Amino acid sequence: MSDGVERFLEALRVLGHEIEVRRFPEGTHTAQDAARAIGCDLAQIVKSLVFIADERAVLALTSGMNRADATKLRALTGALSLRRANADEVRSATGYPIGGTPPFGGNLTTFIDEALTRFDVVWAGAGASDAVFGISPTDLIRLSGGTVAAFAE
Repeated sequence: MSDGVERFLEALRVLGHEIEVRRFPEGTHTAQDAARAIGCDLAQIVKSLVFIADERAVLALTSGMNRADATKLRALTGALSLRRANADEVRSATGYPIGGTPPFGGNLTTFIDEALTRFDVVWAGAGASDAVFGISPTDLIRLSGGTVAAFAE
């Protein structure tokens, strides 16, 4: 396993939760790639998007079928400004690259797209661009400490 996946699994152990990581050599870098590899609905994919709200990083867990609305997210954060983080900022804030960012373990303020709560299982990045895991929305909310909100376009 890659270092990112091992670090993620260790963070889960600390949280007292076990999961099975699935690896796809063809990659799961985009939501479409992940849905195709897993064989699930695009809406079941959790996109872990990092934004910079004023000067702090926040995490938006967005359904694969949705785009995050920056105006709605800015209002949720109470920030004066909000923008997408660049690759270096994502790695600095989370310790993981874009395309493999897990939905928790980084102590970031987290918002969860309400569309993800419609499913029994959703699929998220597990620390590398070819690694994913399935989780119930209830566990996703609990482990991330996130707030479910309507912030999709």
